[in-house]
Amino acid sequence: MRECKMTEKELICVICPNGCELKALIEEGSQTVVRKISGALCEKGPAWAEQELINPMRTIASSIIVDGGDYPLVSVRTDAAIPLKSISNVMKAIKSIKVKAPVKVGDVLIREPAGTSCNIIATRHVNEVFDDSGI
Repeated sequence: MRECKMTEKELICVICPNGCELKALIEEGSQTVVRKISGALCEKGPAWAEQELINPMRTIASSIIVDGGDYPLVSVRTDAAIPLKSISNVMKAIKSIKVKAPVKVGDVLIREPAGTSCNIIATRHVNEVFDDSGI
């Protein structure tokens, strides 16, 4: 016979400006199952709460070192949400590379980091700086 535990969790929804105080009744066993969600003022809240409880997703914003650019760093972000548990490995991938200028907004700098289904894209322009010292 499998053993299940029913618990209630409270969450503040971040999907819309309402900031609803949600209550979720969850069954914890070999898998987490959301049985009921209450307190949502819009239809998006329950879906967000269920995902947050079962497989929380996040986006990342960071920066990557640029060689030969008019800025030393380029700001970057994920182009899709990734599982919360993947953030550390994606950040390792981001911090392990350098890119060469020029970089344009939207350039894909890392494809599918750490085996995720997102890409790391540039969110600013970094122009190439030419050394005009004649050396």
